[in-house]
Amino acid sequence: MTHTIDATQRRWAIAIGAAYLIALVLGNIAEFYIPDRLIVYDNAVQTARNIMAHEHLFRLGVATNFLVFATDVVLVAGLYMVLEPVNRGLALLGAFFRLIETAALFMVTLADFVVLRILSGAEYLKALDTATLAALARLAIAGHGSAYTLGLMIFGFGSTIFCCLWLKSGYVPKALAMLGVFASAWIGVCVFTIMVAPEAAKILPLPVWAAPIFLFELTMGLWLVIKRLPQSPSTRERAL
Repeated sequence: MTHTIDATQRRWAIAIGAAYLIALVLGNIAEFYIPDRLIVYDNAVQTARNIMAHEHLFRLGVATNFLVFATDVVLVAGLYMVLEPVNRGLALLGAFFRLIETAALFMVTLADFVVLRILSGAEYLKALDTATLAALARLAIAGHGSAYTLGLMIFGFGSTIFCCLWLKSGYVPKALAMLGVFASAWIGVCVFTIMVAPEAAKILPLPVWAAPIFLFELTMGLWLVIKRLPQSPSTRERAL
């Protein structure tokens, strides 16, 4: 370990670990479990019917995503508090990137509310036929995906910076920090590539670019909650 660790950092590290685990569980519910039950990707009309028939499930997905993004704010605060002593400038830069990412992701919930508004059956929407409303709702769902893609690309920058600080700090196993650096940079590169050249998605499907960061965040979350950051020698001496 190359930097000392105080009690505040250790407490924030536990919060970081818990935030990683909570966000992983809730994020998978909001972005995979619920959409898989509602969205028929090649059928806008059926998707609209599913959402109207299971509006509470759709709203649960919106609320769950909101909790994920709120958890991300806690995560970013924790990362800054723990890693600021290693390099304040880089920690601040990483926090800026991650907060911009979180702001972009909050737009996801806005797109979902637009879907609900389009399918609400309001009087002013009766000028449009069912197929047109379904297409507009499906377009708003696509906006959800676009906002998420933008957030993931920005995430790649911020997470890479923080993982470099983890590596420099010596607070966590070197192999774990190196996995974080690779996984964060990899997701940023892959998402940027797909954004520029959509056909690249055929050779870069979701499991290819998402699996490394999932493994890192799961492992880091468990390590920080169970193993926790070690006490510095000086801290142990004061405790004695």
